[in-house]
Amino acid sequence: MKLNRRLFLGTGAAAAATLSAPTVFADGHGKPRVVVVGGGAGGATAARYIAKDSKGAIDVTLIEPTRMYYTCFFSNLDLGGVKEIDDLGHSYGGLAAGGVNVVHDWAVAVDRDAKTVSLAGGGSVPYDKLILSPGIDFVEGAVEGWDLSAQNAMPHAYKGGSQTELLKAQLAAMPEGGTFAMVAPPNPYRCPPGPYERVSMVAHYLKANNPTAKIIVADPKPKFSKMALFQEGWGEHYDSMIDWIGEDFGGGEVSVDPNAMTVTIDGEVTKVDVCNVIPAMKAGRIAELAGVTDGNWAPVNAADMSTKADADVYVLGDASSQGDMPKSGFSANSQAKVCANAVRGALTGSKVFPAKFSNTCWSLIDTNDGVKVGATYEATDEKIAKVDGFISATGESAELRKATYEESEGWYAGITADMFG
Repeated sequence: MKLNRRLFLGTGAAAAATLSAPTVFADGHGKPRVVVVGGGAGGATAARYIAKDSKGAIDVTLIEPTRMYYTCFFSNLDLGGVKEIDDLGHSYGGLAAGGVNVVHDWAVAVDRDAKTVSLAGGGSVPYDKLILSPGIDFVEGAVEGWDLSAQNAMPHAYKGGSQTELLKAQLAAMPEGGTFAMVAPPNPYRCPPGPYERVSMVAHYLKANNPTAKIIVADPKPKFSKMALFQEGWGEHYDSMIDWIGEDFGGGEVSVDPNAMTVTIDGEVTKVDVCNVIPAMKAGRIAELAGVTDGNWAPVNAADMSTKADADVYVLGDASSQGDMPKSGFSANSQAKVCANAVRGALTGSKVFPAKFSNTCWSLIDTNDGVKVGATYEATDEKIAKVDGFISATGESAELRKATYEESEGWYAGITADMFG
């Protein structure tokens, strides 16, 4: 296994290097205060590293509404029957034990002048530095006929947890020979290979349980991440089950009717049994409410993930507009370590290391048939810029593909330990 839990945790060593006896820069109120909104791959990692590496010199509060976090990454494996939902759930007890004040509530407003975050339950939390890692929300009206009120009839399942389980239940209830439809999202969006790993895992499930079923994918894009690898795998494992309709064939001309359970692609109406609608995405709502977005995303400075709008507000992961990095859990975790190091340096005078970033996205096509794509990045004045990259090749041996899948399992164990302690 090329990447195991210990090695993954070691990748944060430089950014996490602790220096003794930090100098504390408080603003007349004792310890400096960092508030983190969002407890996913970006927020949980940033909160944990700041609390751990400041050795109590910084007061860290994490605001996250859910008591159990279900990762969106690896959730497709739950749909395919490779994982169970309990495998994807993680509590915040380790963060609390590590010195993070975990507040389970919704952040509903940010007052950047007063430096406070308002909570749905009442009251507010003051900050010296604010880190927003809210993930994604969906662009209203992105798919004709669909809005959030239709998410039970036509799930997006692009936030881990109940939506994943709903789509899984609908998949299991499909009639023999039924039709599963996906409406794929336009760029940019969370996890570029994600919809196509999902198609693979749905096909994996149907091949075993409903082999005469069909899958239709309506895609507004002419190409997608790891396209050659996925299409090779679909041809090898799921002969004639998957019909991908790209932009050139009307994949972007789509509407849905959740009541009638129909999908209209380029004027042709199709009755379907399950429809997974993945709309266009934007930064989580709190970033917009904080006034740090420009369009759908929050522009940030590559060196420390601080926003262009406010040097004391940082945005991590999917919600940020940062340059070349894809929106992924690995990216958010990598950005969080850079941000945590910069924030700790700003508040305590500890050493700040040059920003370096990395990302890998693994996908499972069929049992032990894993593929990956990744890159390293550096901070420039303009953006986070790609330095070099790699991708699995078509025609690889079964042994290499199995090793790639096992590598992804090691990474999952590593990143979740890195996030939650």
